[in-house]
Amino acid sequence: MSTDFTGQTAVITGAAAGIGHAIATHLAERGARIAGVDIAPTLEEALVGLPGEGHLAVRANIADAAEASAAVSRVVAELGTPRILVSSAGIGRFAPGEDVPEGDWNATLAVNLSGSFFMAQAVGRVMLEAGYGRIVNIASQAAEIGLPEHAAYSAGKAGVLGFTRVLAVEWASRGVTINAVSPTIVDTALAREIWVGEKGEKARREIPAGRFASPDEVASLVAFLASEESAMITGENVRVDGGRSVI
Repeated sequence: MSTDFTGQTAVITGAAAGIGHAIATHLAERGARIAGVDIAPTLEEALVGLPGEGHLAVRANIADAAEASAAVSRVVAELGTPRILVSSAGIGRFAPGEDVPEGDWNATLAVNLSGSFFMAQAVGRVMLEAGYGRIVNIASQAAEIGLPEHAAYSAGKAGVLGFTRVLAVEWASRGVTINAVSPTIVDTALAREIWVGEKGEKARREIPAGRFASPDEVASLVAFLASEESAMITGENVRVDGGRSVI
């Protein structure tokens, strides 16, 4: 399997930190030019530290269709047509179902679902014109299993799986694949702040593998799905969850 992305432009949302930054680093190490799309003020600093050169920081709110489209237009103008899109940007606001505030529900779906779709739509247009593209959406185990206090998050990630399948059917004959990757809890800096003490130990016990996923494990799978060799894989949801969703 070749994971040489030299000369390819990869758009990564949520590239400033966490899983998105791990994916950006992984692809950059293999030659890709990274267009990082994020609202975080640390985005520019995060991209400066990536291997290689020619990376582009694009500050945009992807939950706004016009901003997502403008971000893609800037990438095309400055780096050329992207061959890869990885939608990793997301937020999590958790509460029991009866207590979820309307604002948290709307914000979660706006970023996690609408933002992922708007980016796929905008990048997909230029990929379809070029006749080639690889889109990978970061979903979650929460798209398939019931997790307490995850009503909004689960709804958004399940929606990502839904539109991923639809676009796969529509775009397969035109050279563009689109897949989803669903991790369990990933061992990022943020996760280490949230999943502590008995809460964290309980979560680990619920994963048959007995641990959280590493960002590099997610990034490695994304790299395969972003490669030319994955041409016959589209519309799939690939789990990185140590067996959590099958028990």
